[in-house]
Amino acid sequence: MSSNCTSVAPVSASKTKTKKKHFIGQKVKLFRASEPILSVLMWGVNHTVNELSNVPVPVMLMPDDFKAYSKIKVDNHLFNKENLPSRFKFKEYCPMVFRNLRERFCIDDQDYQVSPFSRGDAIADGLNENGSKKKRKLSKRMRLNVFLLCQNSLTRSAPLNSDSQGRFGNRFLSSYDHRFVIKTVSSEDIAEMHNILKKYHQFIVECHGNTLLPQFLGMYRLTVDGVETYMVVTRNVFSHRLTVHRKYDLKGSTVSREASDKEKAKELPTFKDNDFLNEGHKLQIGDDNKKYFLEKLKRDVEFLATLKIMDYSLLVGIHDVERAEQEEMDVEGVGEEEEYENDGMGGGSFGTPPDSPGNPLNCGGFFGPGEFDPSVDVYAIKSHDSAVKKEVYFMAIIDILTHYDAKKKAAHAAKTVKHGAGAEISTVNPEQYSKRFYEFMSNILS
Repeated sequence: MSSNCTSVAPVSASKTKTKKKHFIGQKVKLFRASEPILSVLMWGVNHTVNELSNVPVPVMLMPDDFKAYSKIKVDNHLFNKENLPSRFKFKEYCPMVFRNLRERFCIDDQDYQVSPFSRGDAIADGLNENGSKKKRKLSKRMRLNVFLLCQNSLTRSAPLNSDSQGRFGNRFLSSYDHRFVIKTVSSEDIAEMHNILKKYHQFIVECHGNTLLPQFLGMYRLTVDGVETYMVVTRNVFSHRLTVHRKYDLKGSTVSREASDKEKAKELPTFKDNDFLNEGHKLQIGDDNKKYFLEKLKRDVEFLATLKIMDYSLLVGIHDVERAEQEEMDVEGVGEEEEYENDGMGGGSFGTPPDSPGNPLNCGGFFGPGEFDPSVDVYAIKSHDSAVKKEVYFMAIIDILTHYDAKKKAAHAAKTVKHGAGAEISTVNPEQYSKRFYEFMSNILS
């Protein structure tokens, strides 16, 4: 029996009762979510990872692995009927390939799937009523405890809705620990993923996973009530722990590249190129970090150009260290009170004994202001020591599934007529796009 099984173990022949332990955390219901589609996602990831654990890791991937899939149809079942719909289908694309990618991105399958030490739903119920506002009331220590308790929550804790909205109405969710992002995509996006997957995998192998590109971790199709939903899971660009205070989507274009009034009214708006330029500041990462960052960026955008990919963005998140410290001080009293109340919830319901290596109470290494674990926050860069403000920057390339096809060529022609041949429009051929993108990002770093 695996360590994360929630069913009751069979009674052994021995009548000795000295080893019997009660873990209240094990009462958490599996796959409980506010929507059937999310429950199916949680169930499906759990099922496919378990199934894959029985398949030996091959010495190398074969061409057929990039076309393979696994699927299951559940019809009129009675298991967990209060949480799961009675009929649904779940399909995972290229399971061997994505397992290999997760390994190369240093994400263990059990970490991706579920932690036996998670108490996700118990905490989720407390946080989701008020969403992000409730989270800000928690002290730094409590937020870290929440992370440790829920650090593997794709299947044990329901994904959380994000305020972010994709360009074409794509829905964004995050795993409860905020390490993974789940994005709904179109069937065309799935087809494009299949088109680039083999070369993408080869590129990840060659660069040893050291890239600014999205870290694709899984690709799925879910069918509930006859409606098909496609989802892609990636590593989150932003931190699970450090709050992002300002956010930008940068393309290196200046035509119609400013946030709308509606966007600016959001709690955390996504600003664009002209907004950034008008503010007149730069991302102060220092010469060494700038050189290292631009080497990765150049390699990545040249690769995208070979795939005829364009219209991608650099997602930038800025964590203001001093502001975060002030916010922490402002709510410390409230946070400590809530921490006390939460610690008393369930009478010590961490799902592990106090002396277990997996118990969060035994996990050391509390981070100071602006500190992070580079193995988790892989896109993070600190501002240099002499910077005007102490900040942490999260920067990665996103939206790499737009192919420069006939439709984009027509859009380029139309925008050129409207704005003139010299205008910095976003729709240009991939080679031109990559060069302009690289030059723009070079100029905003110092």
